[in-house]
Amino acid sequence: MQGLTGKVAVVTGASRGIGLAIAQRLVDEGVRVVVTARKPEALSEAVAALGGAEHALGIAGKADDPEHREDVVAQAVATFGSLDLLVNNAGINPAYGPLLDLDLGAARKVVEVNAIAALGWVQSAHRAWFGEHGGAVVNVASVAGLKPAPGIAFYGATKAMLIALTEELAVELGPKVRVNAVAPAVVKTVFASALYEGKEAEVSAAYPLKRLGVPEDISGAVAFLLSDEAAWVTGQTLTLDGGLLLTGGV
Repeated sequence: MQGLTGKVAVVTGASRGIGLAIAQRLVDEGVRVVVTARKPEALSEAVAALGGAEHALGIAGKADDPEHREDVVAQAVATFGSLDLLVNNAGINPAYGPLLDLDLGAARKVVEVNAIAALGWVQSAHRAWFGEHGGAVVNVASVAGLKPAPGIAFYGATKAMLIALTEELAVELGPKVRVNAVAPAVVKTVFASALYEGKEAEVSAAYPLKRLGVPEDISGAVAFLLSDEAAWVTGQTLTLDGGLLLTGGV
């Protein structure tokens, strides 16, 4: 894709699943990546899979830790010479069930990681590089942020907030910085396994394309939105759902 070769990206939550697939696609496009995750061992394995130090730098930490964010951004610029792209993929969903049963302490943590931290990453990147040089951001949201999703309702609420932040940031940061989002349905990852394990055929039957997503279905769309081929696209949320919302499902 046009305009990616030679760029530098930070991808959060990138030790496995969608985040790792995004990082791999960017490396394939000639981007050098700084990947983050909580567990150092898994992150080291991810860096090796991405081709080692020539292509990737791994920095372990929590997405909602301000010092971690500042360190990652600073090391990206110091190691690779710039910071052109940001993918906010880190997210959590520790609670499942009705909103009336939701522990409010857990709810605050989900907001902190899924939405507030994403804004923090944009702020850090903007101070360090985007403000002067420009850049592009993609936030990984969810179809649960587009319509009600019983069982994962509060997770969906935080993703709706992330979609709203995407639109607001696109207005505030243009024309130098483009900000977009993707909203996947169920993708076959460890993170989403509770939604399909043992019932994949039943779940996928609701999708017009008759299958669940895989991480590569998301990574190509993210690469497009980061590339110059999407140079006139900002503030948009691209639904990646195998047609699920057409049927009224989530």
